[in-house]
Amino acid sequence: MIDPYLWLEDLDSPDALRWVSERNAETLASLADAEFARLRDAVREVLDSKERISFPAWGGDGFYYDFWRDADHPRGLWRRTTPEEFRCDEPDWDVLLDLDALNAAEGTNWTWGGATVLRPGYDRCLISLARGGSDAVVVREFDLVARAFVKDGFALPEAKSDVGWIDADHIFVATDFGDGSLTSSGYARIVKRWRRGTPLSEAETVFEGQHDDVLISASHDPAPGFERDFVVQRVEFFRTRYHLRRPDGELVRIEIPEDADFDVHREWMLIRLRTPWREFPAGALIVTDFDDFLAGGRDLTVLFQPDDRTSLSSYAWTRHHLLLATLADVKTRIEILTPGSPSWTREPLDAAGEFDNTWIVDTEPESSDAYLIASEGFLQPASLRLGASTVLKREPAFFDTDGLAVRQHFAVSADGTRVPYFVVGGDGCGPALLTGYGGFEISRTPDYGGVRGRGWLARGGAYILANIRGGGEYGPAWHQAALRENRTKAYEDFAAVARDLVDRGITTPAQLGITGGSNGGLLMGVMLTRYPELFGAVVAAVPLLDMRRYTKLLAGKSWIAEYGDPDVPGDWEFLRGYSPYQNVRPDRPYPPVLFLTSTRDDRVHPGHARKMLALLRENGHEAWLYENVEGGHGAAADNEQAATREALCLEFLWRKLHQRG
Repeated sequence: MIDPYLWLEDLDSPDALRWVSERNAETLASLADAEFARLRDAVREVLDSKERISFPAWGGDGFYYDFWRDADHPRGLWRRTTPEEFRCDEPDWDVLLDLDALNAAEGTNWTWGGATVLRPGYDRCLISLARGGSDAVVVREFDLVARAFVKDGFALPEAKSDVGWIDADHIFVATDFGDGSLTSSGYARIVKRWRRGTPLSEAETVFEGQHDDVLISASHDPAPGFERDFVVQRVEFFRTRYHLRRPDGELVRIEIPEDADFDVHREWMLIRLRTPWREFPAGALIVTDFDDFLAGGRDLTVLFQPDDRTSLSSYAWTRHHLLLATLADVKTRIEILTPGSPSWTREPLDAAGEFDNTWIVDTEPESSDAYLIASEGFLQPASLRLGASTVLKREPAFFDTDGLAVRQHFAVSADGTRVPYFVVGGDGCGPALLTGYGGFEISRTPDYGGVRGRGWLARGGAYILANIRGGGEYGPAWHQAALRENRTKAYEDFAAVARDLVDRGITTPAQLGITGGSNGGLLMGVMLTRYPELFGAVVAAVPLLDMRRYTKLLAGKSWIAEYGDPDVPGDWEFLRGYSPYQNVRPDRPYPPVLFLTSTRDDRVHPGHARKMLALLRENGHEAWLYENVEGGHGAAADNEQAATREALCLEFLWRKLHQRG
């Protein structure tokens, strides 16, 4: 079948851009009145607030580093300060790079892509700058003493690059080296060792992957006495081959399962399992001595073993300890583990509120046992702590929580699986906003949303977060239960939550709005076309929607392990059963839908949203589009654009649900 809207995949063609401009004008004309302006301003006030708190990163040089945006600095400041100064109500920040000033000087629209600081010198860094928020970046060497880019320093043109310091005169670089140097997913297939003062074309090849790999990268561990180089071959999204690179260039394969995660800290090696291995279950975290393991030893110790309710969320090393964050029915617990003989010891940290989420912000594993952790809840603004008890910062409240409460319920999916979800709001039946993600083993946990609070909860709406399969809330098994041919399990879970909300009297189908982005945007598309009777309005942000062509667009091929390959007949059989673009019907009523995307999204192609809107309208359905020119996969490059995006989402849902309710 010929796709009549294939021309909308032509990203910057005059016809496509004219069409997008017309759709944007229609959407703004339908929503952008005085009430919308008030909401957008209220959202902007939250995003620009100078009372927000920073969640800094340790540089290892005694400084906290932070990237900050507000009304005075819309593109942002990269800055640092001392831990002592950070404790002050108004820290004296040392500004390293002002992106607004840089853009004015260079006449461009850079957004921040991150920085890699040289260790142990801490006088140079590699800064990544993205044009309009894209995943592709330019890389430039920056002098942290002179506060200037290094003339004739390391520099890379725009590409999806990965770079890292080896020493002051060498870096690892994986980038677009020309014809044949990229994988079929559009990432680097080759990694090289580049010496200062030499052309990139003369850099020494470290490793070449296969065309159908996802990406290749390399890194250097500068820990004194434990300096090591590693090469990573990402075969599929969740299959990776790790290698130690010896000083003579020899690569030694680290013999762990390809679907396991791997981490080394000094003498210790951690292995995080996704499937059973030896006597250890999926989801376990194992520790061993790295050198002994390479020599053939298998003295393995379990540090975390999951059960039906509990999963490992994250971990981080300090100099002498290991912090573990776990989830039990999506509720956080933090423990500090210490190596010892004959066994490791563990000490729990004080728990936050019942429905608050605590996470590890950063550690300084080379030289300190200090750590930064933060906690927040749906109704509890974030607080940042140094260690277990020293509160460094508290975020202000951005909305009134009187009369609001948080509850956790469990819906029963089609196959009998219990699916947890959180409800935030007051008692009674009314407008409700349901969201979820359900993919790539990503867990959705409670968070404080000042924008959501002002734009939805304060207006009387309820907010619901569904922890459906495909995510990581219950470990690898929860993710794997909704992979490939089982993808519909995630959709059945979300539909079950929607029905449970109605059964409990929290809302009605006509008053239930839903929103999600990226993989969550695919979720929204499936809900629209497969379960339209359950919802009153839908917002899908940067969505995947055409599963017939997703592997042909940008980074799509890297997600085959998650969804399946539409070019394989057996895979297309299950993909076409739910692919939103292939399941639009003229004779089935759909709730109104708004698509939010970005022209500069180089991860999920905006053609998905463009084509879906055109097809829906052709079949007589109400559909709207707003495509921001900038923003990349986040669909916004600064707070002004983010405020417009958030206000469009919330105002669209609020109006449509009240019209239908």
